[in-house]
Amino acid sequence: QVQLVESGGGLVQAGGSLRLSCAASESIFSINGMGWFRQRPGKQRELVAIFTIDGTINYADSVKGRFTISSDNAKNTVYLQMNSLKPEDTAVYYCYKFRYGNSYWGQGTQVTVSS
Repeated sequence: QVQLVESGGGLVQAGGSLRLSCAASESIFSINGMGWFRQRPGKQRELVAIFTIDGTINYADSVKGRFTISSDNAKNTVYLQMNSLKPEDTAVYYCYKFRYGNSYWGQGTQVTVSS
């Protein structure tokens, strides 16, 4: 029973901030291979930010400089700090983990940014 549970989504005005959290099962949690995707209305799911298996951090160009991914290993949790939010950031945000040849997804949390 592997779980990734997101929280922190909501409604925010343009220019505002939100912090998303993803709590992972102890059995799968590690920094490498863990990150965030999002799916905007009418669009395919896309990478937002991730700790790669090589230990580096990759950000989508659209969020670079505004979003920051971080983790708290003691809490088995990864965060996404989202600043200077724009209406085009409106999406369902998904926590993601790759481990032992498998991909795991959270249930998603809705972020809506008003113009």
